Amino acid sequence: MFTVASLWIPFTVIAALGQVARNAMQRSLTKPLGTWGATNIRFLFGFPFSVLFLGLVLIASGDHLSMPPPVFWPWLLLGALSQIVATGLMLLAMNDRSFVVTTAYLKTEAIQTAIFGFVFLGDHLTWLKVLAIVIATVGVVITALRPGGEKSFAELKPTITGLVAAAAFALSAVGFRGAIITVPDVSFVTASSFTLVLGLFVQTLVLTIFLLWRAPHVLQAILGLWKPSLLAGFTGAFASQFWFLSFALTAAANVRTLALIEVLFAQAVAYYSFKQPVSPREIFGIVLIVVGVALLVGV
Repeated sequence: MFTVASLWIPFTVIAALGQVARNAMQRSLTKPLGTWGATNIRFLFGFPFSVLFLGLVLIASGDHLSMPPPVFWPWLLLGALSQIVATGLMLLAMNDRSFVVTTAYLKTEAIQTAIFGFVFLGDHLTWLKVLAIVIATVGVVITALRPGGEKSFAELKPTITGLVAAAAFALSAVGFRGAIITVPDVSFVTASSFTLVLGLFVQTLVLTIFLLWRAPHVLQAILGLWKPSLLAGFTGAFASQFWFLSFALTAAANVRTLALIEVLFAQAVAYYSFKQPVSPREIFGIVLIVVGVALLVGV
């Protein structure tokens, strides 16, 4: 039986599953729309659904929103803009020849989130939770590596790209949590939904202006593919709704560490759908992820 304080655990699991589904839908739209066009779908088509979610929450809760305090806006902009920067760096990493190693660096996000959360928000983490974060992160890195890939760790570009991208994702998580917890006089569900609406609005505005400036034909293509984009937008907004609910209830580092179970979902899909065998190295990495996640939610 979950208490309110522990609801972040099922919320994060649901969000991770939703993110896997959203990524699959975005991937199918990358070819006709390009990487930035497919990325903008999660914001442009997710925004209307976030407004719908907020409306339903306000009706159910009876909460009344007021203008958030001034401190809310810097946190919101940090979260929204950092996520865009992180996505851009991740796309850059995907074009690098050391993609796998860079991806491993991206998974240091949980550790960096713990550091930023402590420095900027004063999020308290026990030593056991810090140990859990480190164990799960090491497990993900081991799972992501491929034979011979360790040689690329000596290369400067993938190291910098991966670590900075992970830092931007970490700052995004901390920024959104910082915004949520400053929304006054409403339930955590309303605060999360309200922050999501404004965050998606900022991201939609920024990326749409960027595409109008650099690739207006992509926006026309997006509108032409509105049916699959609508489903991807809904799935993205659904996943984000649960990410934000989790951020409202616990330190961002806890959420981002538990989110590493997404690697387990991906491994399961690869094994059962594509019959890809699991190597002993991957099994060892998966065991570390399970141990780290179990320790995190158990202490």
